[in-house]
Amino acid sequence: MEKERRIRKGRGRIAGMVFLLLLLLLAVGALVVIKLFTVDKVIVSGNTYYSQEAVEEWLLDDEYSWNSLYVFFKYKFQAPRELAFVDSVDVSLDPPHTLKITVHEKELMGRIYIDSLGQNAYFDKGGTVVEMSSEEVEDVPKVTGIDVDKIELYEKLPIKGNSVLKNLLSLTQILKKYELTPKNIKYGTEGSYTLKFGKISVMLGQAKDFNEKISRLSRILPKLEGQKGTLHLESWSENTTDITFEKGK
Repeated sequence: MEKERRIRKGRGRIAGMVFLLLLLLLAVGALVVIKLFTVDKVIVSGNTYYSQEAVEEWLLDDEYSWNSLYVFFKYKFQAPRELAFVDSVDVSLDPPHTLKITVHEKELMGRIYIDSLGQNAYFDKGGTVVEMSSEEVEDVPKVTGIDVDKIELYEKLPIKGNSVLKNLLSLTQILKKYELTPKNIKYGTEGSYTLKFGKISVMLGQAKDFNEKISRLSRILPKLEGQKGTLHLESWSENTTDITFEKGK
């Protein structure tokens, strides 16, 4: 009996030592996490509609966000709160102090202002409304002159006329291709299109030869910087290549 008591007592001491050792290891681990994994640097990429400061404020939004490991695991297991114009976000960790944030923004080709709602309907390259917002995002052209019925989020723009939406989307994609962003795209009478770049109006005419016209526009526009007037491309064709610039007062 005495021998068994000594064995049990010895096992109890060993178990106690193991328990204390585990507590010590946990304490050391917690101390390392607290002291070592601090957010000293944040690298944000993929953001065009929001500044780095705005992205940081969006994601580092609670009292524990000073800890880089916490932020990393937080967004591994939960999605961030919704932010207009952002589709998704990836957060990675460059141990121990640097967070890398990659923003995947919604593709915005243009916006149509809905006066009755006081909001802009932002659409993608397929003509689907991806966001409704009162915000006016820079570098997203405003489309005017389009007859639009009731707009629904995540539905295609209900534009009257079989070819109007198709031609509008074609134009916005070609403008994107040549890295041109007009302030305004106006759809006018007889299906004509007019672009507005600052004090320069560009008459494109009807939906014909868009690619060739925009290609030439991309080379002409820089030469007109600081001027005011109207650039006439509406009569341009492969056979009639005259382009005129009418200076404004």
